[in-house]
Amino acid sequence: MHPTFHAKTLAVAVAALCVAGTANAAGLDRSGQDITAFLQDGVYAETVYTYLDADVTGKDISGNKIKDIAEDYDFFRYGVKADINDTFSIGILYDEPFGAAADYVGNNDFVTIGDRDAIIQDMTGNPNITESYVDNVLIPELQGALAPGNPGNLTQDQLKEAQGQLIGLQAAKGRAETAGQGTQVEVRTESITGLIGAKFGANKEFQVYGGPVAQRVRADVKLRGDAYSTASGYTAHIGKDQDYGWIAGMAYSKPEIALKAALTYRSEIKHEALAGEIFPIATAAGATAGMALPTTRSDTIKIDTPKSVNFDFQTGINPTTLATAKVRWVPWSDFAIVPSLYNDVSKIATKDDKGLALVSYDDDQWQVELGLAKRIAPELAISGTVGWDSGAGNPVTSLGPIEGYYSAGLGAKYNLTENWAISAGGKYLWFGDAKGQIPTKAVVSKFDSNDGYALGVKLSYQSTQ
Repeated sequence: MHPTFHAKTLAVAVAALCVAGTANAAGLDRSGQDITAFLQDGVYAETVYTYLDADVTGKDISGNKIKDIAEDYDFFRYGVKADINDTFSIGILYDEPFGAAADYVGNNDFVTIGDRDAIIQDMTGNPNITESYVDNVLIPELQGALAPGNPGNLTQDQLKEAQGQLIGLQAAKGRAETAGQGTQVEVRTESITGLIGAKFGANKEFQVYGGPVAQRVRADVKLRGDAYSTASGYTAHIGKDQDYGWIAGMAYSKPEIALKAALTYRSEIKHEALAGEIFPIATAAGATAGMALPTTRSDTIKIDTPKSVNFDFQTGINPTTLATAKVRWVPWSDFAIVPSLYNDVSKIATKDDKGLALVSYDDDQWQVELGLAKRIAPELAISGTVGWDSGAGNPVTSLGPIEGYYSAGLGAKYNLTENWAISAGGKYLWFGDAKGQIPTKAVVSKFDSNDGYALGVKLSYQSTQ
């Protein structure tokens, strides 16, 4: 006869599973889009804080050292769920599912080296020219010569030459304005998920659930240094945009052995945001190819955050021990950020009508995490997890040069009262070695022997009466 594992007996062990278990690395994945708060029994609410600190160092193609580019990153997650009756449940979840934060510093190919005069001299081939002379003499003279009506009575060849000189000087001046700056990227998203679930079956062991998802996204990107060649100096600001998707899933439970299994699908969410771009060489590149391109542009950009599938599983091993498994799939190979001005300039190099994406990935993400939780006292439980993340391809974008990870985590939960509990956990991450590439697929850096850690704390309330 099998022992009975009451849910209330194991409840303290369930939530002990490492609350820092949401530190993902593939693509822009961050929170893991966890919905287990909705699958808890009775009335449940939680607030979770997660802090990520990664050490990502390497070398550029020239052998220069790249100091840690990964900025510290933190985010919150909230959830509340209630049963309307023994059949229907409702819930609301908040998380920050996708994001990135990187900053290159030092003396390497991802930082614009030199002062403004030196950069202008290098781009124009004139060792004596200065920024002040360009601003106050050369550009005004060329603009005057190109004024409507051709006041200088220049021939067509002379007009064309003057136009080319003006374009070149304006591009050099724009590039010089990035002197001392390093490549940077920041991406932030926020999501609110509404859920309604219905249980069915002889013992209400099955549940279907679903609802709408509202998501907001914004991003900033700066490309600097020789690694990006003519794209150095490019800047993009993608303003906040909110759009909508949906979630659906099915769960099965068998309380007598503390078994729960849930399969959850999230749709992709299609965003159309306003993007402001600065590309110092755009006009010069366009003129060379016979295209009319500006150095700045404000236009809409389409960004589709990816769909995903999560599988969550738990079962009791004995009345005080719980085993868990999580599997997640995200098709990052379908994701791309394609700003219009950047893409138009890139078409000159690719010599086609498709051009290049600013950010894209080659592979889909797979993530697996296994856990074990043990109640060691009526109010206290401890847990451990091990995990693996496949990454999203290698070589990978230089704006996030990590190729998945292995992880190990520890956590604990303490019941403050019958209903209130606090959980804390940490996870250590061994990042996979990666080659950083620019959108042309040229490898420009190498990152290896990197690691990081994640810390999390959770305050929760639960009432099953």
